[in-house]
This record gives sequence, C-alpha cells and structure tokens, in this order.
Amino acid sequence: MHFSQFFHACALISLLLALSIRASSAEQPKVRAITAFVRLDRTKYMDQVEEALVMLRQAKAAFERAGFQVQSIRITTQPFPEYIQNLSHAEALKFFSEYDQLSKKEHFSASIGPAMSSTNDGTQYAELLSAILLTTGLDSSIIVAGEDGIHWDAVRAAAKLIKYVGANTPRGQGNFRFAATALLPPNAPFYPGSYHTGAGREFTIGLETAGVVRDALVASTWDPTSAEERLKASLGGYARVVEEIAGRIQQQTEWQYMGLDLSTAPNKQISIGAAIEQFTGSPFGSSGTMTAAAVITRVLHDIPVRHAGYSGLMLPILEDNVLAQRWTEGRVTVDALLAYSSVCGTGLDTIPLPGNVSQGQLEHMIADVATLAVKWHKPLSARLLPVPGKKTGDRTEFDGPSLLNVTLQRLP
Repeated sequence: MHFSQFFHACALISLLLALSIRASSAEQPKVRAITAFVRLDRTKYMDQVEEALVMLRQAKAAFERAGFQVQSIRITTQPFPEYIQNLSHAEALKFFSEYDQLSKKEHFSASIGPAMSSTNDGTQYAELLSAILLTTGLDSSIIVAGEDGIHWDAVRAAAKLIKYVGANTPRGQGNFRFAATALLPPNAPFYPGSYHTGAGREFTIGLETAGVVRDALVASTWDPTSAEERLKASLGGYARVVEEIAGRIQQQTEWQYMGLDLSTAPNKQISIGAAIEQFTGSPFGSSGTMTAAAVITRVLHDIPVRHAGYSGLMLPILEDNVLAQRWTEGRVTVDALLAYSSVCGTGLDTIPLPGNVSQGQLEHMIADVATLAVKWHKPLSARLLPVPGKKTGDRTEFDGPSLLNVTLQRLP
C-alpha cells in the first residue's frame, strides 16, 4: 500500500469511528441506491448487465464493510427509444419482458430511461411505455421540461399515460414506477426519473437521510441556525465517508463516480414529516413548515460534495406515515406541496388521487410542476397515482411494500 493510500485509509477509519460514536444514539443514513449507468446495446446487453453487476456488488460490499446498510442496487439506461428503434411494438414488449425477468433473477432494480426527452420527440414511445408499465416491473419517465422550457406535448402525453396506467393496473399502482420530470439532470440515482445521456460505466449514490435530518431538527426545536449547524456537521461527516468509499470504488473498478444525492428520502418508519413537526411544534402544513423545508434544503445544497440528482427535501405522501396522516386530515394539499417545492424539492411525489380525475386535471398538475421547475431552474417531478374505482372520501387499498393508505381528498 502506498503512503497516500495508507493515509487516506487511516483518515477514513478515524472518521468512521467518530461517526459511529455519534451514531450510537442517532440514526445513521442508509444507502438507498447504488445506481450504475449503462449505454445499453441490445446485441450485448446481457454482458453489459453482468459487468455492471460486478461493480455494483463490489460497491455494495464496500459500503457494508464501512457499516452502511445498502437497500438496493440499480441499473439505468439511456432513453429507451434509442435502443429499440428498429423493433415492432410486440418485439419491444418482448425485449422489455426479458429484461425485466433478468432484473428479477439478478436482484437489481432497472430503469429504462425516459420515453420522451425533447420537444422533437413524438408520442409513440409514450404509448409504448404505457404497455411496458402494465406488463413489467421496470421504471421509466417522461421529461416534461428542460433548459429549452416546457415540453407541452410531453405534458399531455404524461397525463394520458398516467390516466391509462391508473385505470388498468391493480389499485393504480403501476404509476408508482413512472414520473414526469422537469429539469432533472442525468445520472440521478433515485427512481423512477433516473436516466443518463453519456457513454456509460458511471455510477452515483443515493442516501436515505431522513433519520439524520430528524436528529438535527429534534435537537434544535425552532432554532433554524442551530438546526443548520447540527445538520451540516452530522450529514457532512457521513457525506465525506461516502465520497471516500465511492472514490476507492472508482479506482478499483474504473467506473466513474458521478456524485451523491443527499435527498431526505423517508420511509414508513422514519418520517421527515414527524421531524419537521418536532422542529416547528405544529402539525405539518402549519406555519413554519416552509421555513423548515428551506433550512433542510440549504444544508443539503451547501454540503461540499459532488451533487447528483435532486439533493433536496423529498415529501412523498404515500411513503411517510406522518405526511400520509396529514393528507388524510386535509392539512396537506397539492397547492401546499407546490408552494414548499419553491424552496425545496421534489415536486408532487406519490400523490393519491380519485380514480375519476380527468386527463385535463392531470395535465394541469404536471404543467404546474414544470412551470415551477423552469421558473426557479431546479429539478422537480410529478408522480401521481389515480386510484381506479375510488372517489373523494374513500380509503385507498394499496398493497405495495413502500405505500401507505390514505383518505382521498378533493382536488382544488
């Protein structure tokens, strides 16, 4: 071992020990996703997947040795129209069925990139994507806004897809694997908006940081300055460790590390909504909620790492028990979430809707997300879940492992 390698290894061990002592009564972030980016070639895709899995499994082992729990490994491709151009509808569905089976066999999550990426794209691939979402477990998206502004054909295509998939999958859950994204850059590790446009052989890391945020906010009840300082110190320390490990993975595998997404991805057990309530002393949606959202977002943006994806405050209604409860109570609305998105992220995430929501209403919600993203030049997305057969006031009956159930609210 060279002296420089020995020095970095010792520094990493010292930092890990310090963090483990601090984490004895606190929540250590989990690695939600290690995402590899592959420029898929149908003629050799199985070899490409095998090569990516070698890197991903090596990376997973490296993080686990450092004490991190790794929840998933993922493979993301370029926009899928680029590698199925010469296939018929039936041939394309057959290929994606085989790819889906491969992902299940090898235990990785798979995103096939967006169906539409620019204003020049036709809607035929959005229609194909509807069938893919109905017949596979793959993730995908449609880009509805970029540096060139809002893509209005894509907004309409996304709304049509959401309406169709919602009506034709059990409980409308097929839309959990679809997002309409706006200004989301390539190489985001989180699904379903993940995609890339490069040569491949790249990877990013997505952390689940809601527990770290909770600990910082709870210790700093309604003291924004203290909360920022605590969160920056704790999350910044973990981010340094993650980047050290990612750098060594890059050296060992020759896959290029492209960045870290620090977004506050919650889960059913660890609620970002509860953390904000403890900070403000009021139910989520009350005055002070926007301030808390801005405090968290500033810290995430200021931590000196190579950022990827959203790196923002995630407020997924159906994946956070407190947010789900506040939605049921009517304290949180679509308009409120859009307002919070002006100072944080990530748009309208896992929003439960009555099954009779119209395509026009879906277009309006997607357009609002796109407009906000373009106005503030920030990545936002819409993941909307109309529930077939359910109306305002009904209780949902989702059965996915990540989804909570709520009472459906009237749309504004």
